Amino acid sequence: MPLLQTLDLSENIISGEIPSSIGSLKSLSMLNLSQNKISGEIPNSIGSMLVLTTLDLSSNNLSGNVPSELNKLNFNFLNLSSNDLSGEIPSVLDSQAYDESFLSNPNLCSSISMNGVSMCGARSNSSGGISHGLRNLFIALGVIVLVFIVILTLCLMRDYQKRKDASNPAMWKLTSFQRLNFTENSVVRGMTEENMIGTGGAGQVYRVAVGNHAGQVVAVKKIYNQGKLDMKMERQFDSEVKVLGSIRHSNIIKLLCCISSPDSKLLVYEYMKNGSLDRWLHEKRRVEVDPAVALTGSLDWPTRFQIAIGAARGLCYMHHECVPPIVHRDVKSSNILLNSEFKATIADFGLARMLMKSSVPETVSAIAGTFGYMAPECAYTRKLNEKVDVYSFGVVLLELTTGREAHDGGDHGSLAEWAWWHMKEGRSIHNCIDKGMRETPHIDEIEVVFKLGIICTGALPSTRPTMKDVLSVLLKYDASNQSTPEGGSKRFVEYDASPLLKEKNCDGCDV
Repeated sequence: MPLLQTLDLSENIISGEIPSSIGSLKSLSMLNLSQNKISGEIPNSIGSMLVLTTLDLSSNNLSGNVPSELNKLNFNFLNLSSNDLSGEIPSVLDSQAYDESFLSNPNLCSSISMNGVSMCGARSNSSGGISHGLRNLFIALGVIVLVFIVILTLCLMRDYQKRKDASNPAMWKLTSFQRLNFTENSVVRGMTEENMIGTGGAGQVYRVAVGNHAGQVVAVKKIYNQGKLDMKMERQFDSEVKVLGSIRHSNIIKLLCCISSPDSKLLVYEYMKNGSLDRWLHEKRRVEVDPAVALTGSLDWPTRFQIAIGAARGLCYMHHECVPPIVHRDVKSSNILLNSEFKATIADFGLARMLMKSSVPETVSAIAGTFGYMAPECAYTRKLNEKVDVYSFGVVLLELTTGREAHDGGDHGSLAEWAWWHMKEGRSIHNCIDKGMRETPHIDEIEVVFKLGIICTGALPSTRPTMKDVLSVLLKYDASNQSTPEGGSKRFVEYDASPLLKEKNCDGCDV
């Protein structure tokens, strides 16, 4: 793996010697093999890894000398402590800069006074060496304290200036996409710590009461990067504004306005009282790991089915009614939000992409999405079309029917592969269904949606149906339109799944 940049195998029970061939990892900048049972000598070949800046081999059984070839490297961090190294520390490393790098190596020695390392040779004036080391230590500590004070002062000044700018209405610019009855000041004032309801890599999400009407609430997503937006966040902000500012659909989150300042950007949405589908499906299982998670209850099948229809309507609108078509690229249960009546809306369009032409693959600059929901083609090509959303929505259908998370496939990896395995092995679908719904009278309908999820997660994009096909199947099984189970079943198999079954070696599966 010549392009490997970081290798961390720490805190295992790896034994044996470090192979000399490790020197072939010319791009490696960080190597951490600490807290194992590695023996033998440190390979000289590590000295040929010229971009290596972090090396941690501490807490092993390494012996022999410290290779002089390490003098060639420019370390930001070096830790060879708690081994059985011997001999004299190489000249470049024999300095106060590496004072903490060689602890607990009783047979190792240094030409200068270093912490935890004995002096090489018999010196009559050992006290002079100790005083020299202490003097250098005090100088270093003084410099560190001075730098800390300067940094702290600068941070306090910047924080004060931020608060001053935030309270200045002239610093905020509002761009509205709907008719509003509130101002940017009411939004900014409501962004307090007690109103924060979520946080992520890009910023925080707040629940803010605004306007003149009692009970009017909005959700505010704050995107920032310590004073300056980086290119990735800027692109995601621009994508969300471009997409949501130009489309209108009852199953797509409504962007009310965006508010920007020199170092922050705010996206203001309608507030979804019941949060995300992900919380309702998986929070009970997560509470076993984190007792601090609050339980929200559970969803019955009719509610889940209407959520599936609502989300399918939103994606169908994006793919087939928008000009140009829109690909979401990050469809998942945490991006499906529910209002007070559990109506589903598609949210988070930071990765969305407008296609030049429907169904024609378009090149993207980087891989994007979430593990468990990403279509297989995202790993080997940067050309995509609407079928990546179909795959992700198929995973959501499997979540709705099984109650499992997208990455919860056990030995099979993802939920989609787990579902395929059950179908291929001819196992009972009834055993795959969420335990809380196995006694429901809607069991036939649940099995149909489970099979539809499998069809949507075909490995080849050409084998997947369109969102228009998916929505059509769901609507035919909607309780208000269903006449008889037999009729519904016949309508379902109108979709030709034979290419999909052949692809998965599943000719005997009853789909």
